[in-house]
Amino acid sequence: MAFTTLGSCGAASVRLVPQNRILGSNSKPFTGIVLKKPQQVGALPLHVRGSIASSPRKLFSPKAAAPKSGDGIRIAVLGASGYTGAEIVRFLANHPQFHIKVMTADRKAGEQFGSVFPHLRTQDLPRLVAIKDADFSDVDAVFCCLPHGTTQEIIKSLPRHLKIVDLSADFRLRDINEYAEWYGHSHRAPELQEEAVYGLTELQRDDIRNARLVANPGCYPTSIQLPLVPLVKAKLIKLTNIIIDAKSGVSGAGRGAKEANLYTEIAEGIHAYGITSHRHVPEIEQGLTDAAESKVTISFTPHLMCMTRGMQSTIYVELASGVTPRDLYEHLKSTYEDEEFVKLLHGSSAPHTSHVKGSNYCFMNVYEDRIPGRAIIISVIDNLVKGASGQALQNLNLMMGLPENMGLQYPPLFP
Repeated sequence: MAFTTLGSCGAASVRLVPQNRILGSNSKPFTGIVLKKPQQVGALPLHVRGSIASSPRKLFSPKAAAPKSGDGIRIAVLGASGYTGAEIVRFLANHPQFHIKVMTADRKAGEQFGSVFPHLRTQDLPRLVAIKDADFSDVDAVFCCLPHGTTQEIIKSLPRHLKIVDLSADFRLRDINEYAEWYGHSHRAPELQEEAVYGLTELQRDDIRNARLVANPGCYPTSIQLPLVPLVKAKLIKLTNIIIDAKSGVSGAGRGAKEANLYTEIAEGIHAYGITSHRHVPEIEQGLTDAAESKVTISFTPHLMCMTRGMQSTIYVELASGVTPRDLYEHLKSTYEDEEFVKLLHGSSAPHTSHVKGSNYCFMNVYEDRIPGRAIIISVIDNLVKGASGQALQNLNLMMGLPENMGLQYPPLFP
């Protein structure tokens, strides 16, 4: 995820039943969707479910037999000294098929990974090396966790046999001219851009499965497109006046030392940044435009929160003619009811960032706005997991023909 100023799927109409059972503009403020049948409210059971994919996905059980000696897929982690690299390592610690063979970090070359991230010192890992010294002859796949703007030339130089998931923004925008406009320099690997597949897993699963190079989505675009793309495709909301108020923890700015990220600069406060100019805007609009098959422009303002990790996107939309907030909820529910990592909350339960912390889950809910004809959608993720490394692992699992939940069956960490 880039903090630019800090540095770096129609549903039939369903009757709406508000809590006070009064319909119309004179009803009291509506605080969520009330289901007609009793449902569990609050915490959701987190277990393996089926998939909405056109091709059924394989599911992984941690009770399955361990792979035989010598089996497994050999992994390189480029840029392992950053937060997303560390999260990749954390998840792969319990992955029965992926085994790390190469780890790079130019400024930490020669060091043990446990000295860079002491919480992972118990892992048996190779020593960090500079990218120029990395040997890819014993590698099958790569997680590229390098900064934006540095990845294109490096990936271009990698052996063609490698499967690659790139966590930077370098291959997310299909239009290389748009990339140059938003990122301030020309695209350095346009031929690779043509083969890159955008990796929002639940919505592009079949394309990802057949890809060699996947552009992992940004954190804000993940939290926003998961609820909006299905609604736009179903023509349940208007394409105008989509307003997104999003908030993220500081880890989204990366691990580099920056004055703006010092404790005294961010503690006891909240501030907006990248106002009208955040680099995730064209990525979000690209996804929504594809879904609508016409140009979509959004109003998006991100905010930095004084917390380590977590992301909440509060989305304000206008309903299409004859559509109710309940229709939005039911469509999202039918879209994601068999998905393991995307969950619709019940009743008026509000998604909390603390309820997805450290996990690959996205929690969301739909509410009727006090203004007639409008709805509010709230979506939360962990910016470092579903917004980065967790989704990257989900994607590489697919690319390697493995169950996409393998290595990701961690419940959220709370408190």
